[in-house]
Amino acid sequence: MKKGKAKLPLAFWDTSAIIPLCCRQPQSTRCRQVSRQFSGLVVWWGTSVEATSAFCRLNRQGIFSNTHLKQSQIILDALRLRWHEIQPLDEVRQEAERVLHLHALRGADALQLAAALVWCSKNTKGRHFVCADQNLLNAASREGFITIDVN
Repeated sequence: MKKGKAKLPLAFWDTSAIIPLCCRQPQSTRCRQVSRQFSGLVVWWGTSVEATSAFCRLNRQGIFSNTHLKQSQIILDALRLRWHEIQPLDEVRQEAERVLHLHALRGADALQLAAALVWCSKNTKGRHFVCADQNLLNAASREGFITIDVN
């Protein structure tokens, strides 16, 4: 690393912010801008499944062509090679159950937030949480994360 250059931090990315990196969405430009602020992405183990589900749903609804579906999956696969993935550990499940008692979240969102908390060992000071879901952003903020809304 060159002298005087600060190392960019990692950030936790909810699936709602990963999807616009893979396909054209209203948030795509903002997500690309935000992604340049960080050295890498940290995601939950189920992120690729959630993103693939969204791509397939858009295809079934006729919003995505088969070509768009394939292109989105290729980009997701490329991102997966670079991201840091939080595995489905007992600690993540326990944390998800804890946050469900504190925040009005759905199960999948609780797992996302729990994975972010496990990633930073619950030391959220200075840690970034990137998301397009306002409810999840509010919960992440209450847990102490610096939240970045990509909407």
